[in-house]
Amino acid sequence: MTAIRRPRRFIAGAVCPKCAEMDRLVMFTNEAGEEVRECVSCGYTQTTSEQVLEDEQNNLATELTTRVSPLDGKALLDDEEQPLKIIGLTPDP
Repeated sequence: MTAIRRPRRFIAGAVCPKCAEMDRLVMFTNEAGEEVRECVSCGYTQTTSEQVLEDEQNNLATELTTRVSPLDGKALLDDEEQPLKIIGLTPDP
């Protein structure tokens, strides 16, 4: 089975990790069917499988703790959080 080749497309706002140039990265699918990002300025290339390995080595694959992600099964709440009261949707008795 032949992999479908997609045209090269620029990634808007992306910064090259090697030369730090903005708007120079393109994304395309190589012959093996992997997505590749490449810098048209310096020639830097990285496949998605290489990026996954790099992220695992740098422990970047863990979920970031945010205000809405539960810690130990408990949701994190702001100290000043108040229930939302919608006024005027139901008539007063």
